[in-house]
Amino acid sequence: MPRLFTGLQIPEDIAFVLSLKRGGLSGARWIDPENYHVTLRYIGDVDQRMAAEVYDALEMHADVEPFDLTISHLGVFGGNKPRALYAAIEPTEPLVRLQASQERLLQRVGLNPDGRKFIPHVTLARLRDTSPADLARHIAQAGHFAPMQFSVDEFVVFSSRDSVGGGPYIVEQDYPLAA
Repeated sequence: MPRLFTGLQIPEDIAFVLSLKRGGLSGARWIDPENYHVTLRYIGDVDQRMAAEVYDALEMHADVEPFDLTISHLGVFGGNKPRALYAAIEPTEPLVRLQASQERLLQRVGLNPDGRKFIPHVTLARLRDTSPADLARHIAQAGHFAPMQFSVDEFVVFSSRDSVGGGPYIVEQDYPLAA
């Protein structure tokens, strides 16, 4: 059974710049730059029949033209028990519309609603036993950068192997945005 999710790929030049934020943080398991992505909708473990339905349903995605995204700063999920360091993506109307369209389409094929609020980001590290003070120091030192912009002209369905997370991710299907 494949574990699937939809997302956006990060261009190599942007991934390289983000990879420079790696290192020097106790308890961090850094994501490899080739696995950086923006998750649009987690699908989960599905059988081949459901995977085929997902691929077909996503053909009907919102009529969204290519758009630009901006990575603006570093952030943390988990508050006083930090669990992930990420690069924040500024939400845009086309991005939000694309994600909402996928949510509706995937519910129509029988998937449960994703109960989490959509916060566009690129996970840089998964954290375990990282102190908030160490994390604050890391962000103070590595967190400042000029906003980075990139163009989005497609979304993809990724698969991942059964693991703790962080890849490797494989593109199973790609969907160009309306030109």
